[in-house]
Amino acid sequence: MKITKLLVANRGEIAIRVFRAASELGIPTVALYTYEDRNSLHRYKADEAYQIGRDDEPLRPYLDIEGVIKLAQENGANAIHPGYGFLSENATLARRCREENIIFVGPRPEVMEALGDKVAAKAVALTCEVPLIESSENDLIDLAVALTEAHRIGYPVMLKAASGGGGRGMRVIRDDEQLGKGFFEARNEALNAFGDDTVFLEKFVERPKHIEVQLVGDQHGHLTHLYERDCSVQRRFQKVVEIAPAVDLTESLRQRLYGYALQIGRAVGYDNVGTVEFLVNPELDRIYFIEVNPRIQVEHTVTEMITGIDLIKTQLFIASGYPLESPEIGLGPDVVVPRMGVAVQCRITTEDATNDFKPDYGTVVAYRSAGGFGIRLDQGSVYQGAVISPFFDSLLVKVSTQAPTLASAAQKMLRTLDEFRVRGVKTNMQFLQNIVRNPDFQAGHATVDFIKEHPELLNFKTRLDRATRILNYIGEVTVNGNPDVAGRVDERRQIRKPPLPAADLSVPPADGTRQKLLELGPEAFAKWLRAEPYIHYTDTTLRDAHQSLLATRMRTIDMLRVADRYARQHPQTFSMEVWGGATFDVALRFLHEDPWARLTRLRTAVPNILLQMLIRGANGVGYKAYPDNLTEKFVATASEKGVDLFRIFDSLNWMKGM
Repeated sequence: MKITKLLVANRGEIAIRVFRAASELGIPTVALYTYEDRNSLHRYKADEAYQIGRDDEPLRPYLDIEGVIKLAQENGANAIHPGYGFLSENATLARRCREENIIFVGPRPEVMEALGDKVAAKAVALTCEVPLIESSENDLIDLAVALTEAHRIGYPVMLKAASGGGGRGMRVIRDDEQLGKGFFEARNEALNAFGDDTVFLEKFVERPKHIEVQLVGDQHGHLTHLYERDCSVQRRFQKVVEIAPAVDLTESLRQRLYGYALQIGRAVGYDNVGTVEFLVNPELDRIYFIEVNPRIQVEHTVTEMITGIDLIKTQLFIASGYPLESPEIGLGPDVVVPRMGVAVQCRITTEDATNDFKPDYGTVVAYRSAGGFGIRLDQGSVYQGAVISPFFDSLLVKVSTQAPTLASAAQKMLRTLDEFRVRGVKTNMQFLQNIVRNPDFQAGHATVDFIKEHPELLNFKTRLDRATRILNYIGEVTVNGNPDVAGRVDERRQIRKPPLPAADLSVPPADGTRQKLLELGPEAFAKWLRAEPYIHYTDTTLRDAHQSLLATRMRTIDMLRVADRYARQHPQTFSMEVWGGATFDVALRFLHEDPWARLTRLRTAVPNILLQMLIRGANGVGYKAYPDNLTEKFVATASEKGVDLFRIFDSLNWMKGM
């Protein structure tokens, strides 16, 4: 291995991904970070990490070629991996690395100049007789030239940045007015993102699929492919969900895609990992070349999952001079890499899908990731307490799933996304779930207009987020005190948590008065009780729990915690008064519980002691008079549900009313 120490000129999840691959190969690693990024996880995943740029420069240092080169030299790194974005498609960085005798983990600068620039790549495709979308023939040096080219091609057209990707600098233009506005916006966006404001126009194709072919080439003239990815699900030209392989293509169409991609790669002597992108119309059997990305892609994960090939390690081996047929790479001419099922990748971002996907930022107050069989997570800087900065890409974590079919991979993705919890910042997870749940998506029929054609994808359920609200309340009260008791807190008083009585719940409770009632019947039981010389006790605790200073808020679950233990420890108790006139009012109005279910569950927990109800002679239940037939029906139902004994009460002891 020629690489003895590797610097990654990037941040976030791709930097972590490269560090992990290098670590597995025993290669020491170096991270760079800006002051704004000083708490990002990628700096802690490397063996060494150094700040680049001034404290007031959050983003620009990542685009500073000379600063990156200098940092590598100062710290003994003899190789640089650019990741994706930033300088990954910058031929100047590749050339400067060669001039400074630093290994650039990517194609040669000549290859990048031929393919990394989209205008130059179209010229290569033209010589290879690969079908092209008609595009601008002259450099768009000003708006006047752009208008002339747009009129020649015919609207609608696509305005695109010549360098970079990720949807930056891209716009659909349908008339002169849109071009006049979008031309300068696209150039500024491209300049800020890639350091190059060159843009071009091409004919806009309606409702195609976006398919890309994964190429792998070495420095010895060998080139192969690792199948394709379907990247059709996009929003504003930014990929949202990716699939490998594309399930909605005929085999003949698939083979033509591979052939075109290999032709373009061989024409320039492609010598690392890269992607050739096409627009495809399966219905018309049409293919149009778009561009080449001479770098690792965000969505490389799904290709790795269906092939078992580690593309990052492959990059490092190729950059060190290994041929494809070497045992370390294992992609010789006789090797047919099997495709293992279907993989899907979703990008969880801090975007507010309810507010036109406006990027959100702030502190992650709670984070719980997912996992399981066939699940892969590629995380950036996301953890409880992580601060999401407005200066960087909104990607939190890439979630990839693998299964035998697209539908089953989609179901696995739905389960995985459902397990995730991210609180403190908005995310697009509900949007992703709506996409993956859609039948057209699961059938593989999505085109680049999929999101636009399915407005229901933007219908979201309101999440209660109880846990965060409770957490915020507890934190507020802990730090600042409860405003309802401000100035009235007696520090000497403590809230005690009562311990549950010890009881062996595996042993059934001893027989009690209920068994005697069932044995003797009501009349004989009453005769037995009157003849008893002893005092018999009724416990009214559970009835009082409805009518206490706690505003009658005792829940069923609170009662059940102690009821079964009481039945075992105090079987000699005559009765337990568990119901009163307030029971229904409390259960229904305050606790939103089923009072009949409460009675049934108490009966199950206490099978050996009489359950008793306090019933008002004048009005039965509650605090107003009810018809006699309703009261009689209530008493009969209560008896069926578990009440054994009715204690009739009148405030004036009016015997006739009782």
